[in-house]
Amino acid sequence: MDRGTAQASRNTGAGVWLRRYHDSASAPVRLVCFPFAGGSASYWFGLSGLLSPGVDVLAVQYPGRQDRHKEPCLESVAALADGVVEQLPSDGKPFALFGHSLGAIVAFEVARRLRDSGTRGSSPVHLFVSGGLARPYRPAGRSGTLDDADILAHLRVMGGTDERFFLSPELQELILPSLRADYRAVATYEAPGPERLDCPVTALIGDADERTSPEEAGTWRERTSAEFDLRVLPGGHFYLDTCQEQVAAVVAAALAGPAGA
Repeated sequence: MDRGTAQASRNTGAGVWLRRYHDSASAPVRLVCFPFAGGSASYWFGLSGLLSPGVDVLAVQYPGRQDRHKEPCLESVAALADGVVEQLPSDGKPFALFGHSLGAIVAFEVARRLRDSGTRGSSPVHLFVSGGLARPYRPAGRSGTLDDADILAHLRVMGGTDERFFLSPELQELILPSLRADYRAVATYEAPGPERLDCPVTALIGDADERTSPEEAGTWRERTSAEFDLRVLPGGHFYLDTCQEQVAAVVAAALAGPAGA
């Protein structure tokens, strides 16, 4: 469940799918961030502030949440990726993609589409995949649709969700529609066969992540013909909550080359 702050509601303007929370549009390099299942763009407010003004952070807002709550949720990774690709800026500025959990898969699919079609003129200079597997993942080991009890149980295992959510039917009624759609997207996702991106890939996970081990995260190296890096930081699946400064340092260092160019 999204834990963005009210302060993150400010948007300096970036389109229907993208949010810019800090005035860094003149930065030499851009980072597009994709949230996890049930997450919203505001989750990236903190990382955006840490990287600003050197990196222009655009946070993806999936339909069906926050200021897009009246729109129907999308239930496939393909539909989410297609929606983002359509609205990526086409100004020629070098950009990278950062996705956490479900967002890692969506970011990968966006990178594939840009590589294959040349949409918007270029491919990403770097892909950051956080807390996500390089192959299909089925929540609770199942391929079918999960019911609400399954989703809530899985959220508890993953950690990082405020306990008030589990005690509030009102909050659940508000958030569960986006969770159902996102979990369906993950459950029905079919990863492509052996193929590689041509940009560097950095995989990041928490050392206590119940879902993704370092060995599993390391399989992302099979998805690139360029450099691969694996970073293991302290924490569980939502290690990002407490490691934002470390993550910002990893991203800034990786993008220093594209920014300088």
